Amino acid sequence: MSELITVGISDVKITESPGALVTYALGSCIGICLYDAELKIGGLAHIMLPSYPKNTGNDQIWRYADSCLPVMVKNMEAKGCLRSRMKAKIAGGAKMFEVADDSTFGNIGARNIAAVKKTLAGLRIRVLAEDTGLNYGRTVYFYTETGVMVVKSFTKGEKKF
Repeated sequence: MSELITVGISDVKITESPGALVTYALGSCIGICLYDAELKIGGLAHIMLPSYPKNTGNDQIWRYADSCLPVMVKNMEAKGCLRSRMKAKIAGGAKMFEVADDSTFGNIGARNIAAVKKTLAGLRIRVLAEDTGLNYGRTVYFYTETGVMVVKSFTKGEKKF
């Protein structure tokens, strides 16, 4: 068993087999696992928001789905991965708070899910599995030796994808 590499909020890590990655406490955030099965290289991102705010000078590219994923893919390609072989598995995007008018704030998880899927589609990376939405938090483990994503939650137990 390899050492567990922690991916923080607004963070990305990429590792080779037999690497193991984990990100904790996904509520409305999304954990995105990218994997090149031939090279057994994988990455895990923990994004918070759907889109990078234009003209703000914000340097937190890992925080946003539309700015994080293209750079993550380029970093994997720099390690020899091919985009045509990359596949994705995603988890998170919960609606953690009930908001009376279902405002934009209350629906951030759904917006994150849509942005991740749209960005991955634009990069021509297929989503093989997902555990998204609903109203509970998740922790994601990703194993590069097998490409398995394990999603754990206090209320729903453990699921393997």
